[in-house]
Amino acid sequence: MATAKPRRGFLRRQMRRIELTDAAGLRTTVYVLIASTLLLTAFGFVMVLSSSAVEFVSADRDPYSLFIKQATFGVMGIVGMFVMMAMPTAWLKRLAWIAMIGMLGLLALVLVIGVNVNGNKNWLQFGPVTLQPSEMLKPVMVLFAGTMFERKRRVMDQPMHALVPVAVVVGMAIALVLLGRDLGQVLVLAGILAVMYLVSGAPWRVMGLLGAAGLAMTVVAVFASPNRMMRILSFAGQGAEDDAQGIGFQALQGRFALASGGWTGVGLGQSRLKWSYIPEAQNDFIVAIIGEEIGLWGTLTIIAAFMVMIVCIYRIGFRGDSLFSRVVCGGVMAWIGFQAFVNIGMVSGMLPVIGVPLPFISYGGSALLSTLIGVGLVLNIARTEIMASQRAKFVAASAAEEDADGSEAVVHSVAVTDASEKDGV
Repeated sequence: MATAKPRRGFLRRQMRRIELTDAAGLRTTVYVLIASTLLLTAFGFVMVLSSSAVEFVSADRDPYSLFIKQATFGVMGIVGMFVMMAMPTAWLKRLAWIAMIGMLGLLALVLVIGVNVNGNKNWLQFGPVTLQPSEMLKPVMVLFAGTMFERKRRVMDQPMHALVPVAVVVGMAIALVLLGRDLGQVLVLAGILAVMYLVSGAPWRVMGLLGAAGLAMTVVAVFASPNRMMRILSFAGQGAEDDAQGIGFQALQGRFALASGGWTGVGLGQSRLKWSYIPEAQNDFIVAIIGEEIGLWGTLTIIAAFMVMIVCIYRIGFRGDSLFSRVVCGGVMAWIGFQAFVNIGMVSGMLPVIGVPLPFISYGGSALLSTLIGVGLVLNIARTEIMASQRAKFVAASAAEEDADGSEAVVHSVAVTDASEKDGV
C-alpha cells in the first residue's frame, strides 16, 4: 500500500513556487520587475504634482517646478537603470572600490560645505541642483559589499575577514551620515548592511557584534537629540494632550488624511489636508495624500506593487549561482522593502516619525535616481543569469548533436561490417 506524501503548508508551497524559476520564468520576472518599477515611478510623478502644486500656487510660484525636477531625475534614473543593466558585471565589480572611495569623499565634503535643511546636513548645492550623497551611498554600498563578500567567500567564517573591509569601510560612511544628523537614513543603511551580512553567511558572533554596535549608536543618537526624544515620547503617548500642535502635529494630520480618504478616496488632486495642514506633504508623508485621494484600495494597490517588486528581486537573487548576486539582490530587496515599511508605518502611526521617504514616490531626485540604479543592479544580475542559462542550453544541445552524430557513425560502421561479412570480404 503506497503511503501518501506529506502535504506542505500553504506558505511553504508558495515559497516553492517563487523559488522554482527556469530561464523562461526568470525572463518573465525581469519584465514584471521593470513594469512595477516604471509604474511606481510614474505614479510618483503624479503624486508629487498633486501634493505640491497647491502650496506653490498659494506662494505665487510655478506649480510644476517640483514635478519637472522629479521627472528630470526620474528620466535620468530610468536611463541609468538600463545602462546599469547592460554593463558587464565584471566592470561593475572593478568600479566598486573606486565608487566607495568617491562616496566617502562626498560624505566628508557634505560636513564641510553641505547645506543644512531642517536640522540635517546631508545636501550638496551645485548651482540650482541639490544632491544628497547619503542616498547615492546605497547602491554603492550594495555593490561594494557584494564584490568584497564574493572575494572573501571562502574565509567568511573567520570574523576578521568578515568584518574587514566591508564593516569598517561602510561603518565609516554610515558614521559620516550620522554626523549630518540624519538618523532615519542611518537606520536604513544599517538595515541594508545587516541583511547583506545575513545573506553572506557571516558567523553569528559577527552579526551579534554589529547588531550591538548599531543598537548602541542608535540609543546614543536618540538621547543626544531633544527633537528625536520628543518624537519617541510623542509616539509613546507621553504628553499627548498638548502635542497635537507640537512635535506630533505632522503625524496627527497624516492620520487625519488617511481617515478622511475612506475606502475609495476623495478623488485624485482633491486632497484638503495638503493645503498647509501636512508640512512638506510631497516628501515623507506623501502616503497620507495617497490615502486621502485614492483611498484604502488605492493605497493597498501601491503596497501590492511593492510586494510584487520584492518577490521579483527575491526570485532573481535566489536563482543566482554566486554570492555576489545573492548579496546584491538581498541588499536591494532590504533597501526597498525596509524603507517602504518604515515610511508607511510612520505615516499610519505604527512607528515613530524618523524622516524616511517612500521609494519611487516621495519627492527627492537623489533618492529616485539611486533607487532606480539599485534596480538596475538587480536587472544586471538577471541578465547575466539568463545569458548563462542560454549558453548552457546551447552547450547541451551541441553535445547532444555530437552524441547523435557519433551514434549514427557507429551504426553505419556496424552495418558496413555486417554487409562485408555477408559478401565474404
